Amino acid sequence: MVVAASCWFLLLFCLSHLCIGPHRLKSLTSDAAAIVESLQKSKTGLLEISEDKTKIRRNPNKPLPEDNEEYRDVLKHKSVYMKGFPLETTLDEIKEWFADKGTVENIYMRKGAQKTFKGSIFVVLESEEAAKALVERTDVKEYKGNEMIVMMKEAYFSKKFAERKQNRVEAKAKAKGEKEGKQKQAEEEELKSLNDQRGCLLKFSGELGQTSREDFHAVFSDHARIKWIDFTRGAKEGTILFHSNAQEALQKVREALGGEDPKVKEQVVQWEVLEGDAEMETLKKIIEDQQESMNKRKGGRGGHRGRGRGRGGRRDRGGREPTQFRGKKTKFESDEEGDEEQASPKKRPLESNGQDNEEPACKQLKSENGS
Repeated sequence: MVVAASCWFLLLFCLSHLCIGPHRLKSLTSDAAAIVESLQKSKTGLLEISEDKTKIRRNPNKPLPEDNEEYRDVLKHKSVYMKGFPLETTLDEIKEWFADKGTVENIYMRKGAQKTFKGSIFVVLESEEAAKALVERTDVKEYKGNEMIVMMKEAYFSKKFAERKQNRVEAKAKAKGEKEGKQKQAEEEELKSLNDQRGCLLKFSGELGQTSREDFHAVFSDHARIKWIDFTRGAKEGTILFHSNAQEALQKVREALGGEDPKVKEQVVQWEVLEGDAEMETLKKIIEDQQESMNKRKGGRGGHRGRGRGRGGRRDRGGREPTQFRGKKTKFESDEEGDEEQASPKKRPLESNGQDNEEPACKQLKSENGS
């Protein structure tokens, strides 16, 4: 009983003053006499031992401090950060090193993600003045040949905060630079693409009626390859982007027609090869339309529903309107007479109405489309 009580209070003492964990305490000793003897040597006055040496308690004149903001502020100002200890250094070795360097209240060995010593500590001294004096000592600037970093804990956290802030600024600047670099690269690629396609644009205009893109394909199909047609059914003008020179494509068609300008579905059309700023602006618009069409195709093939028309969007190319499936009306036997009477939805009675095996129509009959 004495041993158990003594070990428990020794544990309290060690945790609050000597920085000894329960596992380490257990490995030291469980002999009551040895524990009492060790406590009697303490000069802190933190614990009291009864006259019969069987009981231990905390000194009533030195109660546990209240863990509030004021206490934490005091603790911060009397704590010192130290870095440079070899990773294999033990707590006993650090305590021994501090034996002649002031009254130490606590030593916290900082550990990393793998629960291994990082080589740095926070040491708590008896006062702020003692902590500042420790930082100024020359004999704490080196430990077993290692150069030590020694500063007040508050200064350490201020330094880390400034470093993190600087890292965020640098990361933000780096991300911005990368974004601008990608944007510049994209602009250069776009400009190169535009330059590669200069001279390939042919503008057409006139009373085109209900001509479609397929009609323009039919005019040039035997003479040049069309890459893109920017035209909406019913419009009075549009542009054609060829894989090759637009002037050469138009000239080939004229030669095939005996020198006459080609018509589209018997409609007279004015043709013009675009140049300069008008050509560049039109090319930019076509590239944007191509990208949008590509995104719609991706959306219509397993992407987000409703964001594409699949296969390039027939409606946008002047094709037929998509069929709207409205379903078919479910027809019941009771609807054979007086279809013109549209009754409001009501629950059908479950009682028999003259047919021995009749069930509610919603269970018995199917709709015309099999649903």
